[in-house]
Amino acid sequence: MVKQHKKWSRKRKIWTVATTLVVIVGAAVLGAGGYFFHVAEVRAEKDFVGSGLVSKKNPLYPQQQKWLAADTKTWHLKAKDGTKLVGSYLPATQATNKTVIVIHGFGVDHKAMAPYGEMFHRMGYNVLMPDNRAAGKSEGKYIGYGYLDAKDYKGWINEVIAKNGKQSQITVMGASMGGATTMMLSGMNPPKQVQAYVEDSGYTSVADELHYEAGNMYGLPDWLANILIPVVSGYSKVLAGYSYGEADAGKLLAQNKRPMLFIHGDNDKFVPTKFMKPVYEASNGPKEKYLVPGAAHVESYRTDPVKYEATVQKFLNKHFK
Repeated sequence: MVKQHKKWSRKRKIWTVATTLVVIVGAAVLGAGGYFFHVAEVRAEKDFVGSGLVSKKNPLYPQQQKWLAADTKTWHLKAKDGTKLVGSYLPATQATNKTVIVIHGFGVDHKAMAPYGEMFHRMGYNVLMPDNRAAGKSEGKYIGYGYLDAKDYKGWINEVIAKNGKQSQITVMGASMGGATTMMLSGMNPPKQVQAYVEDSGYTSVADELHYEAGNMYGLPDWLANILIPVVSGYSKVLAGYSYGEADAGKLLAQNKRPMLFIHGDNDKFVPTKFMKPVYEASNGPKEKYLVPGAAHVESYRTDPVKYEATVQKFLNKHFK
């Protein structure tokens, strides 16, 4: 009887220790998940991201300054969830039905896309450059990683149509997270006035990008990233309203049948160059790709401004009359 009691006592101790370890590990995973959610999605200055503005030594600096000095108009939009969004609009020098909506990336605001805005304006387009939710002058606590933003940009598209007319011909262009937004938007059945897309340096999905950065920025092994990212996604679903399974450019691109130009630098270490192939293959509309030799993340335009502009112009000329 005594032996049996000791046996059960040992089992109880083992069970208690095991349960305690599970609770500790679970709490650690939840805590780490909360930390990474805050870093990834909560609006705040990110020490690993700059302003997005280029220096005087950058060949795109004159274009940036020209756009920043332009007499842009402020547009306002209320998203479906009530978030108030703000955009900058510059009409073309000569009246036109053609408008380009330019989407910025993670941790910056629309000013980071100033050289692109100037490029399109010089090409003769009306240009609308909003601040994404949780960026710049727009409201919002949580970063949308392209998924929430794509829904917001359907609203911006409708705003262009309302202000400029049903005859509008719209191109959507984005870089980095803006590129992912562009791709996700293409699979959300935007109004027919959207006739073409240009995406530069976008990622395949939020889960893929965060898994990559878990190793690239934090040195986490794959097995640990595989545990943490679903937890971070759970936080996102509860607090921000979307999961990483929803924020998948590849899945949404499968619904796209409109023209898209895919651009990526072949030396991209932030959104790795390998992400270009699956998203390109996923799109079911007319498509072209432009891989820029030696270009780092969102550096394709800077690396070869003349060819970049010529490639974009040629692509758009094919799909706009």
